[in-house]
Amino acid sequence: MKLVLSNLPPDAAESIASTLVQERLAACVNLLPVTSVYRWDGAIQRDAEVTALIKVRAEGVDALRARLVELHPYDLPEVLALPIDAAGSLGAYVDWVRAESTPAG
Repeated sequence: MKLVLSNLPPDAAESIASTLVQERLAACVNLLPVTSVYRWDGAIQRDAEVTALIKVRAEGVDALRARLVELHPYDLPEVLALPIDAAGSLGAYVDWVRAESTPAG
């Protein structure tokens, strides 16, 4: 299992999250409002964004990343895949994530 982080514009976050879950590329996406402060094109920027916490089976990260980049409106979308300690996590939840982020077929 992996946790993928991405910051999204507020007006696109729910649509992108719904698409990822509907297409079974993610089991669950949590959307958290944040303020991001960052340097872009040589200037300090400050923007309202939504942080997406995306739960996916480890084998599904490549497909998730490709689709997220396709859907994302930013020139350089944040896509960070973090490992999850499956042994230290609730096994039933990890199993659920794996099942729900496996494409049907």
